[in-house]
Amino acid sequence: MEHTGSRRAFIKQATLAGAGMALGLKGYTLTPQRIQREAPAGKRIGVIGLDTEHGPAFARLLNAADAPAELGGFKIVAATPRGSKDIRSSTDMIPRNTEAIKAQGVVIVDSIKELLPLVDLVMLETNDGRLHLEQALPVFRAGKTMFIDKPIAASLKDTLSIYRAAEKYRVPIFSSSTLRYIPSVQEVAAGKIGTVIGADVFSPTPVEPTHPDLFWYGVHGVEMLYTMLGAGCREVTRTYTPLSDMVVGVWDDQQIGTLRGLRNNSWSFGGYAYGEKGQRAALGDFTGYAPLVPAIIDFFKTGKSPVPEEQTIGAIAFMEAAEISKQKNGASIRISSVMELAEKASRKQSV
Repeated sequence: MEHTGSRRAFIKQATLAGAGMALGLKGYTLTPQRIQREAPAGKRIGVIGLDTEHGPAFARLLNAADAPAELGGFKIVAATPRGSKDIRSSTDMIPRNTEAIKAQGVVIVDSIKELLPLVDLVMLETNDGRLHLEQALPVFRAGKTMFIDKPIAASLKDTLSIYRAAEKYRVPIFSSSTLRYIPSVQEVAAGKIGTVIGADVFSPTPVEPTHPDLFWYGVHGVEMLYTMLGAGCREVTRTYTPLSDMVVGVWDDQQIGTLRGLRNNSWSFGGYAYGEKGQRAALGDFTGYAPLVPAIIDFFKTGKSPVPEEQTIGAIAFMEAAEISKQKNGASIRISSVMELAEKASRKQSV
């Protein structure tokens, strides 16, 4: 990918957020037998996919000897490196990430089939959203509660199929970008400026040929919008140039949300949200993975996603509508029409 070096630097910054912690498990590799004996029952987490540094970063936070009490003793105990097969920027990360997570006391196994008997809960961390449905299905069949890292899938069709499978097997799921939980976005969502009448965010949007454009990285900015404005976007238009994107969504209650996507080696996030009484709140920047971890742990404790299903599906529909708008030279695309087509396609998939 064109911006691989910058992207790796961005992820490395997040990974280092927990590097200063005292790692009581560092250099100590649990065996499968020790997992059963030493990790807390009901709190054993397995990671699928080491083609991104999210897994090692989460392990640094959860497996630290001085992990905060609010994390409840949950630990990552096993991982399988399975991930993308054809995205070079991802596959190149697997050996390094495998060693990094092993250093946190995590057992490495060869397959999801081997992973599932060792764990109670799953983090699906594969960077390649095209694989998420395929990798999620055995987890559903095993009845394991699962966090699915962003994007939940690389298409709206697969997203709907994942939710249909979760319902069929009665397995709770939760999907989110870390940017949803940065303090400034959460403060606006909690009412800091009253009712939000609009928001403008900016986000990196490098293009990966295997994914619809925004699904690869723009999802971060889209989730910021949906956190503040909710799920009710009704239509989307997109203007695309090789340097940047401008995606405009109009919500049911007349709010307007915009995403400016940057491909100029800018790796920061930000923007403004606007309140009904003239207030304005600055947004950003990326603050590491720590803000997301308590939300995941609360989800593992309760089995209830902190993000409504319609918000996650809505964000994916927004990105799919933006892709269609690009193909149609900036035409306005109704979310309802995108949903209708995806639902028909999803029903044909076996889950």
